[in-house]
Amino acid sequence: MSQTDVAVVGTGPNGLAAAATLARAGLRVDLYEAKESIGGGLRTESLFDTDVVHDICAAVHPMAAASRFFREFDLSARGVELLQPEISYAHPLDGRRAALAFHDLDATCEHLGPDGARWRAMMEPLIRHSAGVVDLFLSGQRSIPRDLLAPLLLAPWVLAHGSPLAPRLFRTEQARSLLTGVAAHAVGRLPSLASGAVALLLGHLAHGTGWPIPQGGSARIAQTLADDITAHGGKIHTGRRITDLKQLGHAKTVLLDTSPKGFVQIAGNRLPSRYTRSLARFRYGPAAAKADFLVSDPIPWSDPEVAKAGTVHLGGTQREMFLQETLTSKGVATTEPFVLVVDSMATDPGRGLPGKRPVWAYAHVPNGDTRDPLEIVRARIERYAPGFTDTVIAQRGITASAYESYNPNYVGGDIGSGALTLTQSILRPMPQIDPYRTPLPGVYLCSASTPPGPSVHGMSGYLAALSALRREYGIRTPPSLSPRSPASRSFSDKTEPTP
Repeated sequence: MSQTDVAVVGTGPNGLAAAATLARAGLRVDLYEAKESIGGGLRTESLFDTDVVHDICAAVHPMAAASRFFREFDLSARGVELLQPEISYAHPLDGRRAALAFHDLDATCEHLGPDGARWRAMMEPLIRHSAGVVDLFLSGQRSIPRDLLAPLLLAPWVLAHGSPLAPRLFRTEQARSLLTGVAAHAVGRLPSLASGAVALLLGHLAHGTGWPIPQGGSARIAQTLADDITAHGGKIHTGRRITDLKQLGHAKTVLLDTSPKGFVQIAGNRLPSRYTRSLARFRYGPAAAKADFLVSDPIPWSDPEVAKAGTVHLGGTQREMFLQETLTSKGVATTEPFVLVVDSMATDPGRGLPGKRPVWAYAHVPNGDTRDPLEIVRARIERYAPGFTDTVIAQRGITASAYESYNPNYVGGDIGSGALTLTQSILRPMPQIDPYRTPLPGVYLCSASTPPGPSVHGMSGYLAALSALRREYGIRTPPSLSPRSPASRSFSDKTEPTP
């Protein structure tokens, strides 16, 4: 096997981001993917009809429009159109009009009536400082924020919404459920400080850079990253499962887009026992069970306005969500879990055909849950869209336990690669100054199990790559990620850096 500078294991968004950063620095990079196609959580496939595409994992991408990595990488300049729905997300309620988060803040405040002024007071300052807010959350959590006002703006609202005071924050159920539905993206106990932080991060983005859907599917993001990597000399090897670090002995540096569990399996007895024990204490969170449907018609929501939303949260009232998500986090299986739904053709009409539409859905379930989610998810949709079942042409369910087989990083079906508690959000995968380094020389972790955690932002891979560039190659200036910047020379053609 020929010598290379860097081997990256895993081609999820973080593995791809790491490889793109390292290749742009002029290093020779090889990527290894166990599946026959790249992308990890960014895969898009034709499940039931060759002309209808379904996102297999992630479908809606607030962070692909907002994170530092993607701001610099500039997907739109590379031909990836991030489509903005008129309504970023909606929350149907029994017997009353749905709660709607329009992309336009003014429209949202008007819709919320007596709570509109408070919603504006919460969101408007965050929108003005959005880059600072995003960079605060999507950092290695080890440095002083660039925008010192960002944490001050966030703190009172996070404390209010992440505590038992949350029900008093708004007067109407529409506003309470609208924000709590976003908090449920933390996939854990409600309320909590971690979920309050997630609510403010994702909630303000709904009125800023948005909750966009990539035209043509999530795989467009993965392919665009792969194209940049190969344009800078990188090589991608699919169908190559790495089970032992010995397989990567030809590389000076190794970056692993794997969970701590996967890292221990690949590293074997090379790891110090103390480090292995620390990784064993890493907690995995509740899981997702996936349901994919091929339907004949748009989802028949009781409130027609919901059909304009890119994302729909099915959780009922704030009290119901607090109960259901807390039970799920404790490992209690319920028949009315929180469900997310995306009717992608409402935003991206090219995803299907007349009479054939893809519908994407997740249910939050206990880690390792073995129940087929189809009946549960159908019932949840039917509650707010009577007649939905009659439109179903074909369907496929993936249990939480089966999700780990699809992607080993999803331990027990945990698509966040680690519980999103306040402590573990900051100290993942364990307390140390550089969370990406491991005790093994030249070996780094770059998955969502490292800061800043889950979502398609590329920042775990990007920050791990910067750490490797500093420590292994003496490169302290981040390479340009812009599509307009010239290709770097091969690292072998450069002056040898200072160690």
